[in-house]
Amino acid sequence: MSRLLKMCFLLISMNHAKIIHSQNSEDLPPLLHKAVEEVIAGKYLNALLDILYFQSSNVWTADLLTKVMAYFRAQEVMFTLGSLQMSIKSYLKNLLYQPRQLLSELQQLDQQQFQTAMKYLFNSKKEHLEIGNIILDWGKTRERIFQSPGVNRTLFLVTLDKCFLALSALDCVDILSQVLRVSAVNYLQPDVIGSLPDLLLEDAFRNLSSLFKDLYDRTSASTQRALYGWMKQILQKSYNMSVSIYLYKTEFNESTSWVSAESLWILGRYMVHLPLEEILKISLNEVRLFISYDNATKQLDTVYDITPELAQALLERISSSGFDMRNTSTIYRQGCFAFSFMAALGLLVCFYDDLEQMDAAVARALLHQMIKCNQLRGFQAEVHELKSQLLNIAMQNQTLNDTLGSLSDAVVGLTSSQLESLSPEAVHNAVATLNQVSGWAKSQVMILSSKYLSYEKVLSFYNVSQMGALVTGIGTRSLHSMSPRELAQIIRGTTSQYLSDLSPAQQQGILRKIAASGDFSSSVKDIQGAFFKEVSLSGLWKQSGYNSSMLKEKELRSSQALYLYELLSKENYPVDLVSTGQLVKGVTCQLFESMDTDIFLNNFKFFEMNLHLLSPYQVNCLAWKFWKVSNATIPPFLLLALPSEYLEYVTGPLCVPFLERVGKIGMDLLNPSLHKRDAVLQKVQECLNSSIADEYDVDLLGNLICHLPPAFLHGRMSLKAMAAALHQFKLCPELSHEQKTEIKYKLLQLYGSSNNWTAETTLDVGPFIVMLSREELNILAEKFPDIILQIAKTTGPVSSAEELLSAVFESVSSTGSARLSLSRADCLRTRAPSSNEIIKLGEANIFWSVQELKCMDPGTFDKNVELLGGVSGFNSSQLTALKEKAKQVWGLLPDWRSYQIISLGCIALALTEQEITELDLHSIDTTSVLSQQTGWTFTQARAILQSFLDDSGQTISTLKSFDLVGLGAVLCALNSTEITSIRTVEFSAAIARIGLLFCSTPVLRQFKKMTESVFGAATSWNGSVLQEIGTIAGGLNEDELKAFDKSLMPYFQPSAIRHIPPEIFQALSPEQIANLGPENAAMVTGSQREHLDASQLQSLGLALDGARTSSPGTQSTAGSPQEGQTPAPSVVPQITCLTKTNSQEDAAFTHSKRCSLFEWLWHLAVCCVYTAPAFLNPQGLSLSVLELTTEILEIKECQLSLNSRIKRL
Repeated sequence: MSRLLKMCFLLISMNHAKIIHSQNSEDLPPLLHKAVEEVIAGKYLNALLDILYFQSSNVWTADLLTKVMAYFRAQEVMFTLGSLQMSIKSYLKNLLYQPRQLLSELQQLDQQQFQTAMKYLFNSKKEHLEIGNIILDWGKTRERIFQSPGVNRTLFLVTLDKCFLALSALDCVDILSQVLRVSAVNYLQPDVIGSLPDLLLEDAFRNLSSLFKDLYDRTSASTQRALYGWMKQILQKSYNMSVSIYLYKTEFNESTSWVSAESLWILGRYMVHLPLEEILKISLNEVRLFISYDNATKQLDTVYDITPELAQALLERISSSGFDMRNTSTIYRQGCFAFSFMAALGLLVCFYDDLEQMDAAVARALLHQMIKCNQLRGFQAEVHELKSQLLNIAMQNQTLNDTLGSLSDAVVGLTSSQLESLSPEAVHNAVATLNQVSGWAKSQVMILSSKYLSYEKVLSFYNVSQMGALVTGIGTRSLHSMSPRELAQIIRGTTSQYLSDLSPAQQQGILRKIAASGDFSSSVKDIQGAFFKEVSLSGLWKQSGYNSSMLKEKELRSSQALYLYELLSKENYPVDLVSTGQLVKGVTCQLFESMDTDIFLNNFKFFEMNLHLLSPYQVNCLAWKFWKVSNATIPPFLLLALPSEYLEYVTGPLCVPFLERVGKIGMDLLNPSLHKRDAVLQKVQECLNSSIADEYDVDLLGNLICHLPPAFLHGRMSLKAMAAALHQFKLCPELSHEQKTEIKYKLLQLYGSSNNWTAETTLDVGPFIVMLSREELNILAEKFPDIILQIAKTTGPVSSAEELLSAVFESVSSTGSARLSLSRADCLRTRAPSSNEIIKLGEANIFWSVQELKCMDPGTFDKNVELLGGVSGFNSSQLTALKEKAKQVWGLLPDWRSYQIISLGCIALALTEQEITELDLHSIDTTSVLSQQTGWTFTQARAILQSFLDDSGQTISTLKSFDLVGLGAVLCALNSTEITSIRTVEFSAAIARIGLLFCSTPVLRQFKKMTESVFGAATSWNGSVLQEIGTIAGGLNEDELKAFDKSLMPYFQPSAIRHIPPEIFQALSPEQIANLGPENAAMVTGSQREHLDASQLQSLGLALDGARTSSPGTQSTAGSPQEGQTPAPSVVPQITCLTKTNSQEDAAFTHSKRCSLFEWLWHLAVCCVYTAPAFLNPQGLSLSVLELTTEILEIKECQLSLNSRIKRL
């Protein structure tokens, strides 16, 4: 036996010498005796539940506790209270990391134990559980339970398995409700629905059905169908029982449906799964009764996925049941409430098709109800067409001016020319309706705002507050012309909710006016949300009176946060600052390093809660700080932010918390380096034992599943896991083609040939249908045209879904009515696009030929230009055809109105330089929309700039900050003389927006010179300035770049790094490159790399890996080893020595140092004491034992180190 083990057993013997003589088991109450036996057998969960139940009606006494300990001794089990408490805590901790084992143990509980478990899990508010002298932190344990998707799945499955037999059905429904709200889409799989009880009391069934209705949108289409089947089964049983009671009295009529009014109410949204023939059989009396229910409207308002066929069948039954579908008056009364029948139809009105001889009043009533139709899943083209028809009826014998306020959101369907024909008075009178309508195009809002304000004459706070969503149509210069006092009122008032919808130019116009008034300090506290991000850094410098509480409702740019944190830290405690949320963006690496250990550990929760606000560099600093102060308790996910070799410490029990947390946070946040991903993914696969076996592994992976290599998906993922993972795969933002291919093969194995897929399967597969062959897509498009249309709307770039879009185009064009253009001789045999087809096709409009686009009806173009302008995949010939169509419809270019130019979208890219100069671009709002298009050539951009200057009567030197912001990318066409003529005060207000532009190097150099006039010489810039100026830093010259202290390198924005020319970038020293931080290092381009020497490339590798290049507070070079520097993979990182020994948690209060051999032996002895009970009880092996293995390995390192020192001596 080794010396170490002898020492362990010696310590164990000493520890248990204190235990008194045994008493026999008859002295213990039966339940407590059972619990003690379960402890000895290692069944801690059973024992814990029995003890909790025992003490619910018994009081613990010192005598009772003595008897328990004596019984242990009598059974020759050497427990102390401390070791027992430690074992139970470790056991529970391990169990939470092993949800499959937890499921097994919960399933083996007897009824009383299960009831106790459910009570303490779901009904207990206790923060601590006291079991004699043993105290467990139950609050934290419960929190950990409900944060773990795997444990929640276990609770869901065991509730289905045992709850309805052990507890009341209502209690079980309540438990299911709590568990399913965590992740219904993952837990409620079709195969699980079969485990739902098919015999339930009425109240329990209603409550459970109500829960499933609430979770409808969070479940897959196949699960929705399965839940409908479960509900139908129970409802049919109930119906059959009622029929059998009266069968002897009445002849049974097979043509009568089982669907009653009450069934429809219980089904709620699930009624969309009723077969068409079943709806047509529903008793008319039941239909009449259902419509009369108080909440029938609420039910019908939520059938978002109903099809036109089902909706029209229900409308037919409602009409046949005695309701006059065209009676807009109140037709029935219930209690003291009167109901309009039209309102009771809910979303069914979206499919109303009996328009013959309809009068204007009925049409307006229907239009008013159709405001909710934009919530439908698909069929928007049909809704648009119905609204258009109703609009025509509603306006019979009346002008648009007369009816505007009664048309509801159908006004969105009005063409620009129709809106332009409105009188200012009509818009003013209807503004209460217009300001509530959603779905406006920018051009429409511009027209209506202009009309409204032309009636009001003066732009005031009151007038603006009446406009609601139309406020976004107010011109930037008009907003800037308002008084600072009224603009401050707008910021504070109800209109503030629309400020985030304003363009950057409009926002800048408001801020610039307030800032120039001298009253900015009092107004800045009222600027909330994302609007505050538009406040310039130089603007913040000029103000005072900031405090942490006023920043809680504001979003901050990193530059703002860096400045404000440093400013406020002089008079505030760190906890007051980091608890605000957004200010964590301003915590520098130096601030992390300077934090006292206790302050850091106590405030770590605030950083953890706001990880999404931290940059990868900050997370790297956070990880290093934690490693330094308490490497024994570092959260495993932070190891991902450290160099790759630190992943070696993610083993055994650390795997689960590592995977779980990284799966929730995402790899990109922790370290974006591509070269490091292989090591991370290898560790992920190790932790999964090289396979994804089932849904528990899927739960554990979270969004890590998006990064798994194709080969692993192909050979290591079970079909059971694939079924659970499909929803998660659909959320992955950037799957490679190879990953999608493997997912497709898995789906074909899971669901069989796509030729046999159901509608629900097709919906569930969703975007992955793009991987199917053209033939397979054609079959699906023929079977489920509406579903394929719905999926095609969400597939992303044309390049990745061209075959699908082509299939959609063929499907739509083959089912649409042939519409030959008669407008031109060369169009007599050409099929012209219709409005209905354009709306349905979306991106698939790219498959119209140039000739077909040329032959489009002028009215169709005018009505749909905004939609066509939003299609990203048109080629230059198609864009030219659409531009020529615009000329045909709108006339000469100088006559085009601002709203028409704005509505062009990407079609504007076809304008030549000469054509651009003919446009009226006097408005910065019009020019701003043009500048947002990507793809302008330099000469086009120059033409836009010159046209704006000429038409607005301005020169570069007279431009305001909002002009600069509105010009956007067009500023890249400025020459050096023009840039130097920009006024400094205006440039400083717009500098953050200019720093987002990707201009050429000569332009960035001129912008850099302008920046020096704002912030001083480049060599004096700090981190907040570098963050503020963005890509402008790409204009630094070689000497300026070399002069930056290495500590400032992480504060260059990643986009700036890419814009530094390779010949300039190579001037950076190895120390500067090593300090870039992981995010900036990942931005280094291939051409920049080619200019680096070996030492620079080595430093770049360190930065990519998240290495720590020097000790805090020193300016050491990266070339020489420093304390705290990243060790080579073969070197074990420093381990914390325990300076307190009463619990594992004490590691949080230790400090790092090299341990002597004596200290290691003492550390090991303490671990032996902790783990003694586990040695005697193998079933209860805990984390302590696994950690002991690590300690033994570490002591060998100490021994080797000590031996080498002795030899040297």
